[in-house]
Amino acid sequence: MTTMSVRTFLKVAQRLPANVSVLLRADHGKGKSKVARQLGRKLGFSDDDIIDRRLSQMSEGDMIGLPSTDGEVTRFNPPDWIKSACLSAKVVFLDELNRATPEVMQAAFQVVLDRELNGWKLHPDTRVIAAINTGGAYNVNEMDPALLDRFWVIDLTPDTQDWLAWARDKDPTYGGKINDVVTDFIQQDERWLDPQKNTDPGTVAVSRRSWERLNNALAFAGIVESPEDELFYPMCVGFIGTEATIAFHSFAKSIDNRFTGEQILNSYKTVRDKIVKKQRTELMLAGIDRLCDHVITLDSVTNKQGKNIAAFMGDVPAELRITLWTKLAALSSDKTNLIKSIHGHLVELIITGIFGVPLGPSGVGVHPNIPSILKAEPKKEQT
Repeated sequence: MTTMSVRTFLKVAQRLPANVSVLLRADHGKGKSKVARQLGRKLGFSDDDIIDRRLSQMSEGDMIGLPSTDGEVTRFNPPDWIKSACLSAKVVFLDELNRATPEVMQAAFQVVLDRELNGWKLHPDTRVIAAINTGGAYNVNEMDPALLDRFWVIDLTPDTQDWLAWARDKDPTYGGKINDVVTDFIQQDERWLDPQKNTDPGTVAVSRRSWERLNNALAFAGIVESPEDELFYPMCVGFIGTEATIAFHSFAKSIDNRFTGEQILNSYKTVRDKIVKKQRTELMLAGIDRLCDHVITLDSVTNKQGKNIAAFMGDVPAELRITLWTKLAALSSDKTNLIKSIHGHLVELIITGIFGVPLGPSGVGVHPNIPSILKAEPKKEQT
């Protein structure tokens, strides 16, 4: 199998020529359609430029259009979406290709193989992405080898970090905007993200899609952060099943994870106990992620905010200090002022707490070769 994570897929697919069609193979609920949209966005297409068609629901007429005559000859009028992809650059996403009727699959064959349909040629910059469900639990048609070898074929295997990155993305169009209580639960126990391999087809079970739908339902009901509400448990059962609900409900009740990156930055003392008192790695990692997600939106930090970041770094274990420092150092390259304003407050912790180099009373020690951007600004002498 040609397995690939979402991160790797997006990097490679962006470098493919526009005339190379992509075929994504994965189990249901793995986010194939969302990955196709992510790729379209990275290629510079807007959401309106992404044409999404579920072939299992289409007839031959939906695919090739309907005929018309001028009294002498008959011609096929193309569907609007095909015409659109021919007149300008689009991303054409053909979902459930192997659940289509043979006639629809043959039309798809022409789109993939010849990049045209009934004489209408796709725009040179139009991208074609298809997706199929895999596994024995699906009623699907066999893929014709002559069609299959016209694709760049990838068995998509999104890992937990792929999903968490999407779930925590607050972009109004492409981000998951999943509540922290859900992402923290998945981060502390990854086995709850995807269904077990021996799950019966008719069983209500967890999946990446079911977590998204549960999050949205709980948010709509106004109880996503209220596990004590009488509706919380029964609403979860219908989306993720009994076993996962028991674990998730217990986590939501026992862990007070209602803190934000903005609170860490501006009023760390008020949330300190929630994050570090129990020394739970998943909560401290969540704090690091939320802090960095908030900080990247700023142009610089104030003296108070810098001290709060330093206090947080001082409270977490040494290995998590490296994680926090790495994430802060990796902020966008056009955020030079932000990076300098942060690291001016962290330089001592970085040197002593990460590199293990002691500083004397005057602040002078054996310093490693640290980039100048991370060094604190020299203090002005008082007269």
